Amino acid sequence: MANILLFHHAQGLTPGMDAFAGVLRDAGHTVTVPDLYNGQNFAELADGLNYLSEIGMDTVVEQSVAIAERFPPEMVYIGFSLGVMAAQRLAQTRPGARGAVLISGCLPLGTYGDMWPAGVPVQIHGMDADEEFVDSGDLDAAQNLAASTDDADLFLYPGASHLFADISLADYDPDQAFALTRTVLQMLRRVDED
Repeated sequence: MANILLFHHAQGLTPGMDAFAGVLRDAGHTVTVPDLYNGQNFAELADGLNYLSEIGMDTVVEQSVAIAERFPPEMVYIGFSLGVMAAQRLAQTRPGARGAVLISGCLPLGTYGDMWPAGVPVQIHGMDADEEFVDSGDLDAAQNLAASTDDADLFLYPGASHLFADISLADYDPDQAFALTRTVLQMLRRVDED
C-alpha cells in the first residue's frame, strides 16, 4: 500500500483533513498529516490566511520539506490548496516520488522544475468556478501540466467551492468530494500495483 504525506490547507489541520486521511487509511494506506500550524485551525479562510502571513508561507513550505526528509523517498504527496506548494515541490524535486495529488491548487511548471518527472502520476482536482483556483492562474497551470505529460490528469468539478473536499468546512460538497476521493483511491491502487 502507498505511503502518503498529506499537507493541509490554509485553515490548518481541520477535522476534515483528518477525515480525508482516515478514508485513505481505511483503504489500507499509511498516511501522515503534519500539523504545520502548531495546533491552530480556523473556521474562516481569512483567519487562516492571517495566521499564515504571521508565520510566513516560506516557513510552512520549508517545514513541510524538512518533515518529508524524515520519511523514505518513495512517497505519494497530497496537498490541499496551500499544501499543494509542498506536495508539488516534493513530487518534482525529491527523487523516488510515487505520485502526487494537487487539490484546489497548482503551480506553474518551472516553479520547481521545467518538466514533470517521468513516471510520477499526478492528479489535479479543482472546481470549474472556484475563483481562487480559476482566477489566480492555478487552472492555467493545471491545464499546462496536464498537457505536458501523459502522467498528469486534470479533474474539474462543477461548482465554486474552494475546499470542497473538507467535510468540516462550509465549502464541503459531498457529491464532488466523493468523486474526488474515489478518483484518488483509484490512483493509489495503481501506484500500489506498480
